[in-house]
Amino acid sequence: MKKLFLAVAVSTMAAGSVNAATIYDKDGFVYKLNGDFQVQLRKKTGNDTSEYVDFDDLELKNYVSYDLNDDMKAFGRLDFDLKDHANGKDVNKPIEEAYLGIQYGVTSFSFGKQNFASDEFGVEEAYEVPLEDDQFAAVGTDGDDTLRVNIKLDNVYIAASYELEAKDKTGSTAITGEFIDLFVSTEFTGLTLAAAYQQHSPLVGESLDTWGLSAGYDFGVFGLGADYSVTDDGNTNKDTTLYNVAATVDVTSTTGVAIGMQNQETDGSDDVTAWYANVTYKFPTQKNVSVFAEVADTDKDNADMGFLAGMRVKF
Repeated sequence: MKKLFLAVAVSTMAAGSVNAATIYDKDGFVYKLNGDFQVQLRKKTGNDTSEYVDFDDLELKNYVSYDLNDDMKAFGRLDFDLKDHANGKDVNKPIEEAYLGIQYGVTSFSFGKQNFASDEFGVEEAYEVPLEDDQFAAVGTDGDDTLRVNIKLDNVYIAASYELEAKDKTGSTAITGEFIDLFVSTEFTGLTLAAAYQQHSPLVGESLDTWGLSAGYDFGVFGLGADYSVTDDGNTNKDTTLYNVAATVDVTSTTGVAIGMQNQETDGSDDVTAWYANVTYKFPTQKNVSVFAEVADTDKDNADMGFLAGMRVKF
């Protein structure tokens, strides 16, 4: 699932992942390894779709850091995700993230292949969203030539990123261009507020400007969140809006339920509404092992309900 109550996230670029296994820690050098494996039996929403086995995540995440003294640290990450290979897609790029950086105090700077700041935005809680995560995801939230800064204060988290305007290695102009992203969140007494902005300037055509706002409240065993994001497409002079409403409930210490609704609309077109509901069970002796199930549907014409069931193992 995603990040319903972000609550001032600690950047994995600066700190490594919270659940990572520390493989080596000596003389100021740390090496951590994460794994996230997820396999599903899935049927997509839509007309005449068929059941199939989907490899949602097959990730291995490597994090290293060196203590440089004076509250300074050098770090790097190299992440592999083999899900596209396992799903039979014709791809030859298993690297998901590859970057280096420097952390000084509460601020970190990194450069390389990584997520944009706007990737932090959103409240949806689906395993597989019926529509889009949000409008930022619909435009793009990662790049190969990305510079990023993170600042983590006591109850405020700020991230900014810049994707260089560069052609890809094949010389194509279809998926490249300049991205400028900003994300800010704050948390107090269970309430999390966040805002994000992105300007995408493709090498060909006019820019796309996207902004979004989100709020979530953690009541303890119950959580509620909502977000709203808009893309202004300078090529069509039309706005596309998307909003999410999501709720989570801890039924027991091992079982959680999430439900959500999405709505997306482009000026001059009919809107599409979708909903989903899922349940997750974490084994009490090993909380990193879980099984889950989800159903989802949309109000598109002739769209059948989709479903999935699967298992996840992470470390």
